[in-house]
Amino acid sequence: MSSEGYSESELDAMPDRIAGTFSGLKLLITGGTGFMGKVLVEKLLRKCPDIDHINLLVRAKKGKNPKQRLEEMFNGELFEKLREMRGGVEPLLAKVSIVSGDVMEPDLAISNDDRQRIIDEVDIIIHAAATIRFDEELKKAVLLNVRGTKLMVELAKKCKKLKLFIHISTAYCHLHEKLLEEKPYPPPADPHQVIQAVEWMDEDTVAALTPKLLNTLPNSYAFTKALGEALAVEAMEHIPVMILRPSIVIPIWQDPLPGWTDNINGPTGLLIGAGKGVIRTMYCKSDSYADFLPVDVFINGIMIAVWNYITYGDKARNVLNFTSSAEIKVTWSEMIDAGREIIMNRVPLNGVVWYPGGSMKHSRLYHNICALFFHWIPAILIDILLFCLGYKPVLMRVQRRISKGFDVFEYYTNNQWDFKSDHAQTVRQRLNPKERRDYKVDAVGLDISNYFEDCIRAARVYILKEYDDTLPAARRHMKVMWWVDLITRCLFWGLLIYWAYGWMSSLWSFATDSSETLSVTAAI
Repeated sequence: MSSEGYSESELDAMPDRIAGTFSGLKLLITGGTGFMGKVLVEKLLRKCPDIDHINLLVRAKKGKNPKQRLEEMFNGELFEKLREMRGGVEPLLAKVSIVSGDVMEPDLAISNDDRQRIIDEVDIIIHAAATIRFDEELKKAVLLNVRGTKLMVELAKKCKKLKLFIHISTAYCHLHEKLLEEKPYPPPADPHQVIQAVEWMDEDTVAALTPKLLNTLPNSYAFTKALGEALAVEAMEHIPVMILRPSIVIPIWQDPLPGWTDNINGPTGLLIGAGKGVIRTMYCKSDSYADFLPVDVFINGIMIAVWNYITYGDKARNVLNFTSSAEIKVTWSEMIDAGREIIMNRVPLNGVVWYPGGSMKHSRLYHNICALFFHWIPAILIDILLFCLGYKPVLMRVQRRISKGFDVFEYYTNNQWDFKSDHAQTVRQRLNPKERRDYKVDAVGLDISNYFEDCIRAARVYILKEYDDTLPAARRHMKVMWWVDLITRCLFWGLLIYWAYGWMSSLWSFATDSSETLSVTAAI
C-alpha cells in the first residue's frame, strides 16, 4: 500500500482536478526564469499536458537574449525529467512563448503586438517577478517591486478573458505584526506617492532619504513588498486577485529533483559557509526558529490555489499564508547542528578552509570579538599567504560578503514571527488522495536530516560544481583539517597556559621578593 492506504494503481485512477483546471488555459508568468519561476514552469508543463500555452515575460540578461535564456533554462538539470517525458526540448518550446520585456521598465518594455496578444488571450497572470535582495538600492527595489506590480495590475485590468491575477508576496513584509493573519494590512506608505517620488529623484537622493522612508523596517525588500501587496489589494475592487505569501523559500524537497536550487541565498548559503569553515560565529538566538518552505511545496500551493479559486469561486480566501511553522519548527541551532553533522560525516565539501566549527552567540559583543579572531584575522593572514605565493587574495572579499549578509540576517534571527494559515489549511482539505500525493503541501513524511543532506548534495553538484567523484578526496581533506584544527587548538591552549604560568610565576616572584624586602626592612 502507498499513500493513505491506497495502492499506486488506485491513486493513479483517481481524477487530477488541479491539472484539469489548467486545461485549455493561457498563462502569463513574470519571474519565470527565477528560482521559484523555474520550478513553477516545470511543474505546469509536467503535470498539465493539456495546458494551452504559457507566456513568459523575459528580459535580456548578461549578454543573452530572452530566447537564449529560455533554451538554457530548458536544457538545465531541473528539466531533465520533463525532457525525458516529452522527448526533448522542442515540445517544451512549443508550449512556451517569450514575451520580451522588463518589469522594471516603463510600460514593461513590451511590444504593442505582444501587449495586444496578452489582452486578447491570457486567462491567468502569475506575477512573481521581484528583486529578493534585502540590501537592494531603494530606487531599484521600488521600480521593480512596486511600480512593476502597478504596471502588471494595469495590464491585467485590460485582459478580456482574465480569470485570476496572482500576486506573489511574502510572509515577511509586515514585520510589525508578530502574528501575521491571512488578511490585507495597511502599507507603510502610499505606494503611488513613493513611485512618483523615486521616478524623478536620482539614486543618490533616494539613498539619502532611504532611512527616513524605511522608518522601522529593516530593509528595502520588506518595504517594497508591502507596497506591492497594497497595490494588489487595491486591484481586488476591479479584477479577481489572489495574494499568496510564502515564508522563506528554500530548495526542493521532493519533486522533481530533491535539494535543487540555483542560488546560495538563505539557509543554503549559511550551511555552505559553515561547511567550508569560513563562518564560525553568528549573532543569533539559537532557540528561535524561522519559517522555511520548500519551493516545490509552494508551487504546489499556487496550483491548488488556482484550482480552488476557479472551481469553487472561493473569493473569500483571497489572501493565503504559505508557511510551515504551524506543523514543524526547526530552530537555528537544530539546522546548523544537522548541517554540520552532514558535512563533517557524510557529504564534505571540497577545499574546506578550516574544520567546521564555531557556535551561535547570544551576545553581540562576544560575537564581534569571535568574528575578529576567527573570521577577519585568519582571512588577512591567509590572503597575505596567497599573495606571497602569487595567487589572488579571496578570503577578505568572502568575509566582507559574509559580514554584509549578517547585517541583514541578524534582524530575522533575533526576532520571532508566527503565522496563521487557516485558509490554506481549509483549501488543503478539499484535495483527494491522489492530489495530496502529487501536489504535496503538508509536512507528512519530512525527515529534516535527509532533506538537509539532499540540499547539501545538490548545492555541492549544481552550485559549487563539486561532483560525486571528488567525495573521497574531500573526506581525506576533512580528516587532515580535523588534525590541523586539533593541533592548532592544543598549541593555542598550550601557549595560553604557558603564558599564564609565566605571568603567575613572575607575580609570585614579585610577591616573594616584596615580602623578603619588607622583612629585612623590619629587621633593620
